[in-house]
This record gives sequence, structure tokens and C-alpha cells, in this order.
Amino acid sequence: MITLYGIPNCDTVRKARRRLDELGVAHAFHDFRKQGVPEARLDGWMATVGWEKLVNRQGTTWRKLAPEQQAAVVDEASARQLMLAQPSVIKRPVVETGDGRVLVGYDDAAYASLG
Repeated sequence: MITLYGIPNCDTVRKARRRLDELGVAHAFHDFRKQGVPEARLDGWMATVGWEKLVNRQGTTWRKLAPEQQAAVVDEASARQLMLAQPSVIKRPVVETGDGRVLVGYDDAAYASLG
């Protein structure tokens, strides 16, 4: 089973969900705002793709952080703490596939391979 993690009003998440529907790929949706970030999953994502790829330094949440808070994100532990406290800073969507792959962000070719 594929699980797509994100925030429902995020344009990229909506695009990803539409694409999975178009491809006929069954998936579950996990809303970071309502359900939080599953800590064990976050640890797995960081082990698979690295914390640097998960922290969205281009997003609004990151830009709204004080410069000291941004500067404090220097390693996996500090990134983990920030992502758990402010899930909106995680690059979206995050997709877990049944075969253990983790996709971060939207890439049409990667999504097409799911269908």
C-alpha cells in the first residue's frame, strides 16, 4: 500500500494525489496537520533520503522562522526536532511505497513508475 503524507491544502500535495488517482494507484493519505508526523516514519525517511532533502528551505514555514532557528538546523537531530514541532517545514509530499521507496516532493516520472 502507498501512503502519501502531506497537508491537504498544499498545491503540490493536491497535484500528487490527482496524479495517483489518474494512474489508478490506490493510496492512503496522512494529514500532517490533523494526524501529526509519525516519529518512526520520520526517522525512516531521514535514514532513506537524508534530513537535508526533507527540510523545505524554500517554503513559507522556513522563511518565517527566526534566523537563529534556521541557523540551528545543522544536523539530523536538530532537523528532526524542527520537523516534529513544525510539520509544515517538511518538503511535501512524502510518499512511502509498499516496496520501501520514499519519494519526497513531486516528480512526474517517479509517480508514473508507481502505476
